[in-house]
Amino acid sequence: MVYAVKEIYFTLQGEGAHTGRPAIFCRFAGCNLWTGREADRAKAICQFCDTDFVGTDGPGGGSFASAEDLARTLRTCWPGDSRTTPYIVFTGGEPLLQIDRSLVEAVHAHGIIMAIETNGTRLPPEGIDWICVSPKAGSDFKLKSGNELKLVYPQPGAMPEVFADLDFEHFYLQPMDGPDAEANTRAALKYCLEHPQWKLSLQTHKFLGID
Repeated sequence: MVYAVKEIYFTLQGEGAHTGRPAIFCRFAGCNLWTGREADRAKAICQFCDTDFVGTDGPGGGSFASAEDLARTLRTCWPGDSRTTPYIVFTGGEPLLQIDRSLVEAVHAHGIIMAIETNGTRLPPEGIDWICVSPKAGSDFKLKSGNELKLVYPQPGAMPEVFADLDFEHFYLQPMDGPDAEANTRAALKYCLEHPQWKLSLQTHKFLGID
């Protein structure tokens, strides 16, 4: 399998349960909820996406001919500190359009902890160390268990009560960005205070000005 990667970069995880953790981000090209083209946004299942996942032209991006090629490249992005274990977040787009058993095995063979951020419309191969699911209203939601459920809020048709009984360790509300971000943040804060199962996730990387 050839893996199409938009970009690879080393940064801090900006949101959710691992906020502040150094991580290599590997963003796969392509998504099953939107083409990524503005001309198609009005027809997309997910119309609020703010991520560029089209093509393989980003920093560190490209086409990788094998799982080993990609895993080896990712391992070189981790700073040379033998006291820490490399931690990689596979995201997109939708990473489970490309992640397969071969990639899981290759990543682990290089001593890497593997996390994914997925929209939950595809089931993952076994062995992924951390699964974060971010459901989108109107999608064919299938992945109903994992480590972290991170729900962009508010989404009519995908409100928190729909997901509250699923099998996740952590439940996060993340205010939808955009022109109503301030109001959405207040609404998410209010919901978390009234339903303490849920914790507030903020996109701290945007506050810090990092990717």
